[in-house]
Order: sequence, then C-alpha cells, then structure tokens
Amino acid sequence: MKSYRKELFFEVPTRRAFINITDECEQALRESGVREGLMLVNAMHITASVFINDDESGLHHDYEVWLEKLAPHEPVGQYRHNGYEDNADAHMKRQVMGREVVVAITDGRLDFGTWERIFYGEFDGRRRKRVLVKIIGE
Repeated sequence: MKSYRKELFFEVPTRRAFINITDECEQALRESGVREGLMLVNAMHITASVFINDDESGLHHDYEVWLEKLAPHEPVGQYRHNGYEDNADAHMKRQVMGREVVVAITDGRLDFGTWERIFYGEFDGRRRKRVLVKIIGE
C-alpha cells in the first residue's frame, strides 16, 4: 500500500472566504501515483474548514448569510472566548462546516458525485494556514 502526504497553504486577506481546492487535490493525487484508495483532506487550523459541495456563487453567498445568522461575528463581547481574540464565531462556523472530507479514489480519479468539489472554508483569515492532503491506496 502506498501513502502520500502533502500540505497546501493559504493566506486569505479577508476574514472569511470559500476557496475551491479541487485542482490542488487532484494534483496531489497525480503526484501520489495511487489508483485505488482514499484521500483525506483536512484543515489543520481550528478556525478553518474543508467541505464538499457545489461550486456555485449563490450557494456560497447563502452559506455566508446562514453562518453569520448561526454565529454572528459581532458583537464580539457576546462570546467568552473573545477575552483574548475576536474569533469565537470562527470556531463555531468551523464546527458546523466540518474539519475534513474523505474522497474515494477509483481508477486514478477522485470519485465524486455530480457537481461535487472540495472547498477550503476560511472563517478567521489574514494569516497563513494549512490543509493536509493524505492519500492511501494502491
């Protein structure tokens, strides 16, 4: 069985963003040489997320609105965590959107459903963060 590890780095200039990282994940798969197996993609920071969904701007806008209703950034004083930072909402948004995804690899390709793409969700940007891509298989 083969094992391959790669880190992707992001430094988003805004507080929040959704970035399609499917191409980077497919590149890692090509580099790995794995034809059958699994790919794990996970955010290595507690205020960022990795998730799978449609790459459609209306949906991304709806996520932004929905997440802000669930865990509004302001007033920052509403959160106990914000005694040291102003990012308690980012921790909650990450919890809802998830830490990682696992995608099957079949015949050397990511085995997606219709419209599925992999996204990095940033909820407290303006600093460098990383995503782990771990591939195992034959």
